[in-house]
Amino acid sequence: MSNLASNKTLLRKRLITLREQLSPEVRAAHSMAITERLLQHSEYKHANVVLGYMSFGAEFDSGTWVKQVLADGKRLVLPKVNRQTNLLDLYWVNDLASQLAAVLWGISEPVVERCERLNKLNEVEFALLPGVAFTRSGARLGYGGGFYDKLLSEIEYCPTLVAAAFGLQVVEDIPQEATDVKVEWVVTEQEVVDCSA
Repeated sequence: MSNLASNKTLLRKRLITLREQLSPEVRAAHSMAITERLLQHSEYKHANVVLGYMSFGAEFDSGTWVKQVLADGKRLVLPKVNRQTNLLDLYWVNDLASQLAAVLWGISEPVVERCERLNKLNEVEFALLPGVAFTRSGARLGYGGGFYDKLLSEIEYCPTLVAAAFGLQVVEDIPQEATDVKVEWVVTEQEVVDCSA
C-alpha cells in the first residue's frame, strides 16, 4: 500500500470513529440543520434534476432531504452499485417506498425492475455526494471504492457538486490523487462553505 493510500485509510478510520461517537440525538439535529441549508441553496433551487443518495450508518441522514426533493417537484436520481462493472448506475426514483430496497450494508438502493435507468448523466444539475471527510477547498475523501470519482469522470458537463457533512468531517488536509473529484460546496450544520472562495 502506498503512503498516500495508507494516509487516506488512517484518516478515514479516524473520521468514521469520530462521527460514530456523536449521539443519535446530535446526529439527528445536525442532519436537520444541514437539510435546511441544502434546501435553501440557490443551486438546488434552480436545479430540475437532482442526484442524491440514501445514507447509512452514522452519516448525515439524507432521508428528509431526499423526500423534500420529490415534494419540491424535482426529478430525483439515486445510485446503485453495479456488482458486474463495479460502477454506479443511476436510476430515476419517484416513489421511495416502492422503488427502493435495502441491500449491502443496509443501504437503500433502487430496485432495477421498478426504476428507469438514467442513460445521460449530463441531465443531472445538482449532485449531493457522500463522503467521510472534506476540506474547505473541496477535497473529498470517500469510502475507498472510487465509485463517485469514476461516475463523475464520465460526465462532460459537470453538475454542481455539493457535500453534506457534519462540522467534524471538515479537516485541514486530505491526501489527493489525480482522479479525486473535488466538490464545490460543503454544507455542515454550522455553515455553507464555498470551496472556490
